Amino acid sequence: MQTLFQLVSKETLIDIKQVVATIELLDEGATIPFIARYRKEKTGTLDEVEIGLIKSSIQKFREIEKRKTAILKSIEDQGKLSDELKEKIEACFDAAVLEDIYLPFKPKRKTKASVAREKGLEPLATLIYKQQEREVLSKAEGFITDEVPTAEEALQGARDIIAEWINEDMIVRAIVRQQFERHATIKTKVAFGKEEDKEAQKFRDYFDWEEPLKNCPSHRLLAMRRGEEEGFLYLHIAPDDEEIQEILHHRVIKGNNAAAEQVAIALKDAYKRLMKFSIEFEFRNISKEKADKEAIEVFVKNLRQLLMAPVLRQKPILALDPGFQSGCKLVCLDDKGALLEESVIYPHPPQHKTRDAEDIVRGLMYKHDIHTIAVGNGTAGRETEDWLHKLHWDKKPMMFSVNESGASIYSASDVAREEFPDKDITVRGAVSIGRRLMDPLAELVKIDPKSIGVGQYQHDVNQFLLKQSLDDTVVSCVSQVGVNLNTASKHLLMYVAGLGQSTAENIVQYRTQNKGFKSRKELLQVNRLGDKIFEQAAGFYVLQMQKIR
Repeated sequence: MQTLFQLVSKETLIDIKQVVATIELLDEGATIPFIARYRKEKTGTLDEVEIGLIKSSIQKFREIEKRKTAILKSIEDQGKLSDELKEKIEACFDAAVLEDIYLPFKPKRKTKASVAREKGLEPLATLIYKQQEREVLSKAEGFITDEVPTAEEALQGARDIIAEWINEDMIVRAIVRQQFERHATIKTKVAFGKEEDKEAQKFRDYFDWEEPLKNCPSHRLLAMRRGEEEGFLYLHIAPDDEEIQEILHHRVIKGNNAAAEQVAIALKDAYKRLMKFSIEFEFRNISKEKADKEAIEVFVKNLRQLLMAPVLRQKPILALDPGFQSGCKLVCLDDKGALLEESVIYPHPPQHKTRDAEDIVRGLMYKHDIHTIAVGNGTAGRETEDWLHKLHWDKKPMMFSVNESGASIYSASDVAREEFPDKDITVRGAVSIGRRLMDPLAELVKIDPKSIGVGQYQHDVNQFLLKQSLDDTVVSCVSQVGVNLNTASKHLLMYVAGLGQSTAENIVQYRTQNKGFKSRKELLQVNRLGDKIFEQAAGFYVLQMQKIR
């Protein structure tokens, strides 16, 4: 039997020795950035992506192992665990196949088949399923009782039992699953009575849509599912019913007699009533997981680009949070991002106070010796940039459009209130825009990664997986850049590999009390920062440690 290491190696296409070394390091508590940078000699220079693949793969197979343990216990408790069945379960590492093996033994609620068994119809079902009887009606008459008053009811009960047997047949389910994988289409129809609904119009493209499931891109599938969840669409996933039933007919039907006719009826019932919706539900989940993964990969890529945008250090900045009716809030920041002064200008309609606005901008830039302007790219952002460019400058300042996604989230957050307790949210938002230009990474770590606006449908994907992926991306970026131990905020420190919020707060507290760190080893004196955390985190303070040895 293959080991988990061998399975991971096969799935990731990474050498078994590298897999074993990486998993051992992960099990010891090492982080992905730490392994990628400081344990190259053990892993054979695997990068963060490859280590991440190994981590997710081993987690998946370990979850399957846990499920197998639970299944074995359940079957053993029922007294039905044979050596052959145990061996089959232990050798299985496909989650879907594992559930197929367990299906006949899975505790069930009351079903048509269980009711038929209670009425004593299982022997009739067994007789019919052999497909050797030419006369089944007379056989069925032998099972007439007070509970089964007619032969037809006896046959119906037998068919219910046979339908359950067919549904639990692993080979039959594998055939159906293969047909779904190869030939399933995803179809959507507008929900009854929603054709003219104003809210439904955003899903108009899917009012009558059909395409192969395997070709459906993630953004389209997520849009369809959102339409279904909001009650505007009906969504259906399945291959052609007639084609799949014909394939199953060749597999299941073995004769040409009355018994085979009964089995054929049971087969149709098994597919339509039991199997079709079960496998459709499975492929709904599979397609959703695939769409989530693809969408999250886009989110991660976009987030990394935002976090790793070029910095503009050591320059004072005039930052504007644009607006029409409420005006443009502007702030002056020194070369370290500290707030110097704030104001509001109204260069746009309806006030259109362009002369006053120009005087304020020029005056503040002269007063604080500022030659760089950051303009948020939200409402009125383009108009504000155009207005600034048209002003007459003796020496034109550098102007930058800054992505302000999530600035409003930051400005109303506890972090912002802690930094600027006596300022309103518009001032905090403008400060965030300016600081993003100075150092995007240091500023954006203060915001929940999901609030930065990294892609469409981010509220439709698996939220746990999204948060984990985005948090891992922030950790990766912080680790790649490094931090200054004596100046980094606690929000930046908490994303250093191996640290967390409480440890980052303890570092800042120690730094304040002791007027900075003199060496990296001094980190070991920080409360709750032991040797293991020090090993994981200390190396990422090297790159930008100006006065630290």
